[in-house]
Order: sequence, then C-alpha cells, then structure tokens
Amino acid sequence: MNSDFRVIPGELDEPRDPIAEIQARLRKYPQARTHITADSAIVFPTSPTGFEVGFRVGAGTYRVHCWGWHEEFTSSEEALDCFGFALSKACRLKVSTRGGMAYRWELQAEREGRWVGDSVVGLWFFPFWRRLQVTYLQNNLLEAA
Repeated sequence: MNSDFRVIPGELDEPRDPIAEIQARLRKYPQARTHITADSAIVFPTSPTGFEVGFRVGAGTYRVHCWGWHEEFTSSEEALDCFGFALSKACRLKVSTRGGMAYRWELQAEREGRWVGDSVVGLWFFPFWRRLQVTYLQNNLLEAA
C-alpha cells in the first residue's frame, strides 16, 4: 500500500501530531470533505459508492474506521498508512447485509488484479435468516500506487 499518507521510515521518529499530518496531506485534495477535531479526523466519501474513513487518537492507540470496519494500532505510522490506503483506489470495502442490516465489513486490497480480503469485522447478532446482499464500496480520493 502506497499513498500520500504513507510514512517514510524515520519520518515520525520525533513525536508529532497525526491529526496535523492528516490535515497537511489533505490540503492537496481540495475536493475532500472533512471533519477534523483535536483528536479525530473524518473524510467523507466523494461519491455515492465511496465510504467514510475516520482516524481517532486515543491513549497510546490510534483507531482507523471505515463505516463498520475498524482496527486499533499502537503505531501512528501504521495507522496513517491504513488511513491513506482506505482513501485510495487500491482498497475497497465489502459490506454484507441481511434484511437491510449491515453486519459484516471486510477491508480488501487489490493484488495482481484480484481483490484479497485483509481484515473482517462483524456483528454477532443479525437477521441471519434474511436474504444476503453484498455491496462493494470504494474511495477514489488518492491514486493507487
């Protein structure tokens, strides 16, 4: 995964504010709609087939979320990489719903022309007896490398 959010090794050796990093890098994309606070950043989709990507700073952790999918990181570099990846064409979100209720979110990466599952988050309780519907969402804010 490579994007404008990818951190160069050693770039963040000194403590820096990842929210400030996100703001600085998003300046290159005036079409991006965002909501930024002192400890979080949200980038809203630029198309109906995109998805919201968020970044939150916690006590020694960094959380990236894409609609229902989320992952915790202890490294701001890894979290920023994931955040940028989710905004690129190299990533898509597979959303499974039953009876109109989203219950499973899988972050996927394109590798050698195929989409490969990377990480899955799901709910325990959902209407499993209802018909399955799968939707694929993809952002295009950042160019894939």
